[in-house]
Amino acid sequence: MIRAFRTAAVIGAGTIGLSWTTLFAAHGLTVRVTDPRPDLAEAVDEALARYAPHLAARGLDVTGLAGRVRIAADVTEAVRDADVVQENGPERAEFKQDLFAALAREAPGHALLLSSSSAIPSSAFTRELPDEAAARVLIGHPFNPPHLVPLVEVVPGERTGEDAVRDAVDFYTSIGRTPVVERKEIPGFVGNRLQNALSREAVYLVEQGVVTPEELDKVVTHSLGLRWATVGPFLGSHLGGGPGGYRHLAEHIGASMQRMWAGLGTPSQSEEEQERLIEAVEQAYGSSTYPELTGARDRRQLAVLSALDGADKEEN
Repeated sequence: MIRAFRTAAVIGAGTIGLSWTTLFAAHGLTVRVTDPRPDLAEAVDEALARYAPHLAARGLDVTGLAGRVRIAADVTEAVRDADVVQENGPERAEFKQDLFAALAREAPGHALLLSSSSAIPSSAFTRELPDEAAARVLIGHPFNPPHLVPLVEVVPGERTGEDAVRDAVDFYTSIGRTPVVERKEIPGFVGNRLQNALSREAVYLVEQGVVTPEELDKVVTHSLGLRWATVGPFLGSHLGGGPGGYRHLAEHIGASMQRMWAGLGTPSQSEEEQERLIEAVEQAYGSSTYPELTGARDRRQLAVLSALDGADKEEN
């Protein structure tokens, strides 16, 4: 496997693909992007202009960014000399199976074949690939938007080679991401399973009339979100146990925690409740446009990242 990554192919130019495109280019890679959307060139130009200031704020040189991005007519053109391929297609196993068969056929034999799949393990769409191709395929699942949120979940499939895993970690590290290798395939991987566990209870609490969507968001952003930006759930619990740590916490409130888990709710699946929830969210946030909301989100995420950088420098 290779150690130098010079050319990246981005397959699929939705929100995630355009964010990857900008990040790859900002780190000096030549990027070829393809998507059947008729406005691809305009979408790429708009994304580069929108995301470049974010990356400049993170200390990257974004001059000449557009000159490193090429529009490819199709998958064959996009991957022909790629060192790494980042796929961002629809979340359908059958679609990915056909696409990765084409990627394995058309991309150079040394190219890493990475999928941004948010829930489908790669073993579900590589069964028909020969071993030498399947050895290069693995999940590289980002969080939106990947040019800002550092985590990438690196999830090897049943036949992924160890070299490919190491190279994926090296690649994502080289572009300033924080890769975490997950030891087993599981639908949804780690991040989305945690997110969905919280989302399920959030929906239940709103359905039960405990809080509104906006109030629930305030609870998260002004408590758990702030805490989890600095320590994860286990370290947070370890600290919550005082000097005795997680052991003290488990011994003293373990039983009450189990009772709490048993009492967590299951949201209604009815269309009526779903429509009521949608209307409540729209009432809370519908007066703002999508660019306004994402712009505010990204400014806050940049501020958090900058603050954490400053804290890390003080500690070192």
